[in-house]
Amino acid sequence: MSVAVEFRNVTKEFGPVRVLHGVSFALQPGKVVGLLGENGAGKSTLMKILAGYESPTSGEVVVDGAVRAPGGGSRAAEAQGIVLIHQEFNLADDLTIAQNVFLGHEIKRGPFLAPGRPKAESGPPGGQQATRSARPWGSWFLDDKAMREKTRAALAQVGLQIDPDTRVRNLIVAEKQLVEIARALARNARLLIMDEPTATLTPGETERLFALMAELKAAGVTIIYISHKLDEVERTTDEVVVMRDGLLVAREPTASVTRRQMANLMVGRELADLFPPKLPAPAGEPIIKVRGLTVPGWAEDVSFEVRRGEILGFAGLVGAGRTELFEGLLGLRPRSAGTVELAGKQVALKSPRDAARHGLTYLSEDRKGKGLHVHFALRPNLTLMALERYAKPWLKPAAEQTALRDAVQEFGIRTGSLDVRASSLSGGNQQKLALAKVLHPGPSVVVLDEPTRGVDVGAKREIYHLVQRLAEQGLAVIVISSELMELIGLCHRVAVMRAGRLQTTLQEPNLTEEELIVHATGTR
Repeated sequence: MSVAVEFRNVTKEFGPVRVLHGVSFALQPGKVVGLLGENGAGKSTLMKILAGYESPTSGEVVVDGAVRAPGGGSRAAEAQGIVLIHQEFNLADDLTIAQNVFLGHEIKRGPFLAPGRPKAESGPPGGQQATRSARPWGSWFLDDKAMREKTRAALAQVGLQIDPDTRVRNLIVAEKQLVEIARALARNARLLIMDEPTATLTPGETERLFALMAELKAAGVTIIYISHKLDEVERTTDEVVVMRDGLLVAREPTASVTRRQMANLMVGRELADLFPPKLPAPAGEPIIKVRGLTVPGWAEDVSFEVRRGEILGFAGLVGAGRTELFEGLLGLRPRSAGTVELAGKQVALKSPRDAARHGLTYLSEDRKGKGLHVHFALRPNLTLMALERYAKPWLKPAAEQTALRDAVQEFGIRTGSLDVRASSLSGGNQQKLALAKVLHPGPSVVVLDEPTRGVDVGAKREIYHLVQRLAEQGLAVIVISSELMELIGLCHRVAVMRAGRLQTTLQEPNLTEEELIVHATGTR
């Protein structure tokens, strides 16, 4: 099962911008290697080269002792047993899980004749018969039954009990992540690249993934594990490779470096405390009051309130209904009951546009699917929610460009040019752009759903300090997060949901991991 891979002086340029600068190292077969670096460090680009999605500008990729020929693409890499699980989902929403798992690798049946077709037909005049050999009718047909069974087995490996005929569009984010992993397993990978695989998983699902990684390693599979969760890297990997600004800066056995040393190597400096000091809990009347909100099938009779300058967290396992609750609040899902007051006035929010007009904005957990138009340029992404400001009556691109320049500086968005598409930014910089977008209308209440998902430790710190600044400016901030330490480090109070119901709301001194877990799992 093992595969040997070596990078030899690999460089990559996108136009005038060089993103990889002569990267050279070899991967030891059958090991778990942690690949670390800030967003924009070049990790994903290097892995896309390894997986065949990109070609190096110069240098070589050597697989099992042979230099890979250019232009083979991802199919050639998969033929060598190299499979990439993308950080951003690469699934077709309108197809079933089984169809996605085998897309481009379909299992086909053998040839057969159409029912009722004779094997012999009339020949030339004179009555002689010409016997026709059996031919496929139309083409080879897909063996849906075999693909469903193999998909069911792959889903069982990742602990997802679901019908393979389920359409992907009906899955929640965590289930889509597990389908991505199952698809890679179905390809019989010898080298598996995992890019932020636990970003949306519950603790139980994460544990199952780690057990699966141990099984794959024992079978000789090499795993490259890209994650900004340094505790996971410390626990699961044999060695760490650290990149910064397109360069390889360190390679060490995992046991020889601490998490703090990993973080310092990634950012190139001593990293101060991750979370800013908490502000005192604010007093005064709540800016938003939600009473008895019910989103059919997801959340029932949920009530909460938030004051100006307060940071309220929402915890719970995946499927607890947190995201769906707020999608219902903003009119993205139907709700059957509940009232909303903003600044003392009851409001009817039928759409995110209505909510924004009343001072409430929402950052989706799915930045690629719902947060940004990744194929648009940066400028329309930033100003789309506040377009009235720039169209009086005609659109004023110069004013939009000024706003974009200010946002790039304020939010620390790294981009070589202001005139690129959002898809060209790294994941962390896309997240900063999405944050700038939802804050651009000037809300009084902002809901941030998984605001640091797939974001490196340096960018996390910047986002945490930004959230603190928003509270200092008098905004009410709601943070939905699967990272318990994030909620504990940022929030004044944390509401815990389980199975669609609000279980409790915790604050100091009861705001601990243990308390959050027992309420989220119902094990008290």
